[in-house]
Amino acid sequence: MNVVSNLSNQEKKTERLINVFNHLFLISLNTKLVRGADEPLYTPKNNQQAFNCIIFAHGYFSSALHEISHWLVAGAQRRTLEDYGYWYQPDGRTEQQQQAFEVGEIKPQAIEWILSNACGHVFHFSADNLSSGLGISVNFKRSVHCKVIELLDAEKDNRMQRLIEALCAAFNQDYPQKKNFILPD
Repeated sequence: MNVVSNLSNQEKKTERLINVFNHLFLISLNTKLVRGADEPLYTPKNNQQAFNCIIFAHGYFSSALHEISHWLVAGAQRRTLEDYGYWYQPDGRTEQQQQAFEVGEIKPQAIEWILSNACGHVFHFSADNLSSGLGISVNFKRSVHCKVIELLDAEKDNRMQRLIEALCAAFNQDYPQKKNFILPD
């Protein structure tokens, strides 16, 4: 019974996130957050699709936050391209490919950490490279943490600011503060 209740709570939390995002951006930026099946994907509006879609994997809350973070990083031109036109090397990356991946993931994971905090959700660093045995480097964690502090000190992009405020209200959380972001051992 506890597992069913927990799944139900996670489903409600995910639904709340979808509603908050779509309320803010469906009309204003023609972008909607969509539960997906397998791999996450961003697809811009096209002849078959009236909206830009941020599709997150398996209905996972963390996947939704991560994909939203990539959307927040992407500028207007990148948001016209499938998956923002980014290079992606799937699971099984070499050490060099993993280093390149980490460089590109610093800002999105920093934003994801801030959004997680705004939702009262636990953030986990992601190496997204399970089969290679390469874990998350200490330097990557430090870089993400430094980027979080930098983003909290900087004036935020209007999309990010609006979303953080709306998530804090929807999830009954205080606005993210630097003291809430402690680098794990």
